Amino acid sequence: MKKSWLVVLLFSIVGLLAVGCSSDEASGDGGKTTLTFFSTATTEDDKAAIDDAIKKFEEEYPEIKIDANYPADGYEDMLRVKMAANDMPDLFDTHGWAKLRYGDYVEDLSDMDWVKNLDPALDTILKDDSGKVYAYPLNQAKDGITYNANLLKEYGIEPPTTFDDFMKALHTIKEKSGGEVTPLWFYGSDKSAFGQYFDQLATPLLITDKEHDYSEELLDGSFDWSNYTFLPEKLKEMQEDGLLNKDALTAQIQQQATLMAQGKIGFTFGGGSIGPAVEKLNPDVKVGVIPMPAIHEGDKPSWIGGERHTVAVWKDTKHKEEAKKFIEFLAQPEIAKDIAEGTSLPAGLANVDADNYFAEYYKEFKDVKVYPYFDRVYLPSGMWDVMGSTGQELISNSMTPEDVSEKMGEEYKRLRKQ
Repeated sequence: MKKSWLVVLLFSIVGLLAVGCSSDEASGDGGKTTLTFFSTATTEDDKAAIDDAIKKFEEEYPEIKIDANYPADGYEDMLRVKMAANDMPDLFDTHGWAKLRYGDYVEDLSDMDWVKNLDPALDTILKDDSGKVYAYPLNQAKDGITYNANLLKEYGIEPPTTFDDFMKALHTIKEKSGGEVTPLWFYGSDKSAFGQYFDQLATPLLITDKEHDYSEELLDGSFDWSNYTFLPEKLKEMQEDGLLNKDALTAQIQQQATLMAQGKIGFTFGGGSIGPAVEKLNPDVKVGVIPMPAIHEGDKPSWIGGERHTVAVWKDTKHKEEAKKFIEFLAQPEIAKDIAEGTSLPAGLANVDADNYFAEYYKEFKDVKVYPYFDRVYLPSGMWDVMGSTGQELISNSMTPEDVSEKMGEEYKRLRKQ
């Protein structure tokens, strides 16, 4: 019995030593440095573009391994836990919150060569007055609404410039397709799909029109959230009129490109990568993009944008040199071009001219003003989740449009105090 106990003890010690060795190797003490990298990329094409760059980096620097993670809609909660524990990934995506949320956790990158080529449009987002640079931009966003250009042409629909015309276009698609085409499609199993709807339309509703500009009230905390009710009302109206996919609460983003390629979707709030993804599946289907339609009479359409995907370095990482080496690699013009084109978005560097899928549309609407994401400027941290979850509850009939606005107001006040 005593001998058996000693054997068990011996194996336990060996096991602990093995775990210790594995941990050392993973942290860089075993000859190869592993850097953890968390990204908000969700579409397969976006992840593929980033993974391809990682593969090329690891081939050039075999002594460094990049452990890439794509938590999708769990990203923010995961990073909040890591911030609270001061145990951040070596590299991570600041997804529009480089200064406001992650500012105290990022390494200053102002001494890096690529900074001189940073697109001036991103200066106020990624730099501060002291010259600190918070993250490297893999690309930058010009968000609008994507659509099946073949379908609109077939049905004689002009790409809408006003919200009223957008609603008319949705009804026309339903009628002329005999219900075979979903006018507006959501991948609502991920709450961010509804968050995107609210966030992109909040700007033309509450900011861009001079007579309906609530920017000061939103910033000082006095905003009356009944002014927001228009958005959930319209979303509920779309559902009741059969303009949304019936599985809006369970559909997944992976279905989006396939359905668009099959001619089953009219409009969607899809990311830049949907164009090339559809092209691979069906080259005959052309995907277009329009700026956000104006909601108020006399107002103009607007792009919603800023940083899309970035790479920041955790200020307390033990591997700053290796982390910066990875960013230096990403900032090489040919790599930056590949990522921008792979994600179908403009590059974040002014010296990189990316020929992406939507280039003709960006050129057509080059004079349309780009506004920053609504939640990043006017809402406290945490409101993105609220926008998404209230959208899900609205569609599931757990909330009325008025309930949505009331909930937004409550959370807005609560989170502002934190």
